[in-house]
Amino acid sequence: MTPEPTAIPTAVAEGMRAELPSVAERTVAEIIVDVPSYADAFSGDMGRVIVNAVELALGGFLELATASSGADPSTPIRPALERAYQLGRGEARSGRSMDALLAAYRVGARVSWRHMSASAVAAGLTAEQLARFAELVFAYIDQLSAASVAGHSDELATSGRVRQRYLAPLADLVAAAERADWAPPRTLTAVILPEEKLRGALVSLDDRTLRAGEDVPGLDAASDLLVLLVPDAEGRSRPALLRSLDGRDALVGPARPWAEVNASYARACRALRLGLTAEGSAPLDTDRRLADLVLRADGEALADLRASVLEPLDDLSQGAREKLVETLRSWLLHQGRRDQVAAELFVHAQTVRYRMGRLRELYGKRLEDPRTVLELTLALGVPS
Repeated sequence: MTPEPTAIPTAVAEGMRAELPSVAERTVAEIIVDVPSYADAFSGDMGRVIVNAVELALGGFLELATASSGADPSTPIRPALERAYQLGRGEARSGRSMDALLAAYRVGARVSWRHMSASAVAAGLTAEQLARFAELVFAYIDQLSAASVAGHSDELATSGRVRQRYLAPLADLVAAAERADWAPPRTLTAVILPEEKLRGALVSLDDRTLRAGEDVPGLDAASDLLVLLVPDAEGRSRPALLRSLDGRDALVGPARPWAEVNASYARACRALRLGLTAEGSAPLDTDRRLADLVLRADGEALADLRASVLEPLDDLSQGAREKLVETLRSWLLHQGRRDQVAAELFVHAQTVRYRMGRLRELYGKRLEDPRTVLELTLALGVPS
């Protein structure tokens, strides 16, 4: 049967097919940049699954795009659909959210459309054929993303009972606290430390400090590590907590509202899994290692890092803050070249000089500290 005039000519599709490895590689690269949760997702077995899924999806699309009159844009090629479903299940097991997965699909659709449509235009496709091409792209992506969402949801449902069993100790902890007439604090901070160091630590900690029960999720049952939940150790009280844990091989999570203490514990566990260590005998303060955690795609850490490094600007008006943040980002991007900063921001070089002078007043010598520059670069999204 002769293809419809709106179908993609086979010769054009074959030319696109030859570019699939390159397009898949660019797609993966942009997902890593645009979706922080995927910064460390492309290593190991799961990385190969994702890359293969991208290539299979693109190949399946080209097969659909060259189909004849019976082609239906709402019916993607079955192998790609099944792979998308399995991808969703794998992402749920990896702990990535549905939002991150759908964001990755949006990036993939954008990159694929940009490169494939360029090839289509260069090959001389008519406006009608190009419109059909666009319809197929977005209908196809909708079906693939729906399959992945189904896989993600099914995996969460399947593992729900296991997750509840893991969370039971923390739920029991809260229930026990209520039975003991324990007044909930403003915040709780999770601390992981060896059991042998517990007695000395408790002497100087708040007497409302709670100890999690045995078999806490995230810790090796064979290890001698335990978890403490320390109340109201945020802000100015945090240094005292850190001092009390000196020499005790402890990891300290961030302070969180007491009902959200699982977030504090999760970050301490992540630092433990990553093997982060502190200098000397001090405890590992995860609030001081946000850049390391951000580099490993902890989205919450990125928000905390941004708030931390931009704290000197907190007392400024919204307008003044935005101008200084914009200038600081450009200054980092252009490595302090004032004329290039002025050109990018469409302001006079003297304006840049004034703003940078103001920033130096607010930050002091921190703008000369390599680690501060690194943290600002990460927080402001300056490309490397």
